[in-house]
Amino acid sequence: MSGAVGIEALNVYAGLARVPVREVVRGRGLDWSRFAGDRAAHRSVGLPVEDPVTNAVNAAAPLLATLAPEQRSRIEFLVTASESGLDLSKSLASTVHAQLGLDRRCRLLETKQACFAATAALQLAAGFVASGVSPGAKVLVIATDVALADADSGYAEPVAGHGAVALLVGDRPDVLALDAGASGNHSFDVLDTARPGPELEIADPDTSLMAYLECLRGSVADYCDRVEGADVLRDFDLLAFHTPFTGMARSAHRALLRQYGVRDTAAVTEDFERRVVPSLHYPSEVGNLFSGSLYLALTSLVETAQLTEPARVGLFSYGSGCSSEFFSGVTGPAAARRLAGLGLRSRLEQRADLDFVTYQELVEANRRCLVADRDRVVELDRWKDVLTRVPDRPETLVLTGIEGYRRHYAWI
Repeated sequence: MSGAVGIEALNVYAGLARVPVREVVRGRGLDWSRFAGDRAAHRSVGLPVEDPVTNAVNAAAPLLATLAPEQRSRIEFLVTASESGLDLSKSLASTVHAQLGLDRRCRLLETKQACFAATAALQLAAGFVASGVSPGAKVLVIATDVALADADSGYAEPVAGHGAVALLVGDRPDVLALDAGASGNHSFDVLDTARPGPELEIADPDTSLMAYLECLRGSVADYCDRVEGADVLRDFDLLAFHTPFTGMARSAHRALLRQYGVRDTAAVTEDFERRVVPSLHYPSEVGNLFSGSLYLALTSLVETAQLTEPARVGLFSYGSGCSSEFFSGVTGPAAARRLAGLGLRSRLEQRADLDFVTYQELVEANRRCLVADRDRVVELDRWKDVLTRVPDRPETLVLTGIEGYRRHYAWI
């Protein structure tokens, strides 16, 4: 797409293990009927050998392997987006950069605004590329997080996810060519979810839902103010929302159509099935990927919509606290071809299935994932069966331990 800027390639890493959502709901004694209408099937679960660095690297490495050396050398900016930082000073990008073996002539940065951070990083990257200050330059944006949800998290726990999404941004946007200047924002201060400490995640679901929907209304209205003649009902062939759970996308879609006068139930359902459902297949198998959530939905859309011609996508990004953006871009058949070789669908199916007892053991390990221990032993042998169960799995980065606060990693 000549003159366009956007996402050239993307890849998702959704961990090595999963648990059925129904098992978590049953094990915690929650009411399954609360998930009526939700498509949630599984959630990815982190192992002690995984952390935000391994997630980021395992998302980006297969994508980089598809690039020629001269293309890799043009990655001049690496931005990690995360609310799961490991240091209050140093960014995850520093360690990720080293593990990926990127050129040392590369800017490193981390962004934080809950689940909105990756979109902020994408817009920063697009602006850098579009500026033309370094013609042909590319930016690698990686949204990477771990879930801290446990029994105290209530209905948020069964749909919490684990993993990362890597986006390669440049001037050959096969996956999504951004509509330049076509975006709307809405932000204000609210305490809906937060992480006051490395082992603590708090949430007010009702407040979060109201803030999400207010931000959707506000950012779409701002988009329509900025883009002359914009029509939400007519202009977008497909829609992708920040999807902490698939029922949220349904609620967002219904609220959006009501905002623009569509109240007939049959019409709303038809529009949802046509424009939104393609984006929900992977989120229903992974859970909430935080700032990677929208881009997991985009990946699902690209791989399942079976496009035969270019299609305009409206995208809504929301981050607690809160900040949001509605923006748009064009995708098409080339996007699915670009993703096909990465085999995401098969990798999701290859995750190890956990029973509820093993899942409970991992919840505590995940809560300690971000703690700054001086020393920690990671028992690789405990998870050998999971790590070696797929013979043709690409080389995977794992955490091997912590010594003197320094985390050590290895490729297996």
